[in-house]
Amino acid sequence: MFTGLIENLGVIDSFESDRFTLSVLNTSTTSILSTASVGDSIAVDGVCLTVESFTDNSFTVTVSPETLQRTTLSEKIKTTNYVNLESSLCVGSKLGGHFVTGHVDGIGSLVNYISTNKAWEMTFAAPSSKIQEWSNFIEPYLITKGSIAVNGISLTIAECDVSGNWFKVSVIPHTYAYTNLHYLRPGDLVNIEGDILGKYVEKFLSSTLKSTKDRQSNINSDFLAEQGYQ
Repeated sequence: MFTGLIENLGVIDSFESDRFTLSVLNTSTTSILSTASVGDSIAVDGVCLTVESFTDNSFTVTVSPETLQRTTLSEKIKTTNYVNLESSLCVGSKLGGHFVTGHVDGIGSLVNYISTNKAWEMTFAAPSSKIQEWSNFIEPYLITKGSIAVNGISLTIAECDVSGNWFKVSVIPHTYAYTNLHYLRPGDLVNIEGDILGKYVEKFLSSTLKSTKDRQSNINSDFLAEQGYQ
């Protein structure tokens, strides 16, 4: 479990079969590896991965085929794009963002970004090749003022259309400067995870509605006629 508050930036140094080695950049006064242990979880652009080995400034993880297919990590292999890094939440830690599981729901694409006096407004939508995935796994959890994780960053949805085809976030200067958001350009892909609390609510309501629909009342016109009601 994570909070969506990025601690460091990193870059993928090497990829062999299903193993990634990443370097942690000195973008903060504290490195996430300063307290790391083998077996710890680290979110890499919002993807929960397990540390298998590490040095003072790098660590190695294994990435499953499902994760490569469902996230942008396979694209990162081909470039030197920076990735956001966050260590897992500990009991007693501050929860400054929202609950982020590190289980990415799908991929989005940056449509545009606009600089305002105090923030950056960034709009995301489904890439043309991921429209069905977006509709199934992202759109149901888009709600104005709701939480969403973009590349592992806890953000608040400022605006979204009724159909859930796109959403806009307002990014403060600190978040923009200390994450990989400031490297994004229109068309670039990002990992997206909906709010876990919204998923549980949606599951509960859909199950309740289905259960109610399945329970058919015995009181119908035939029953009333049998009881003498005409």
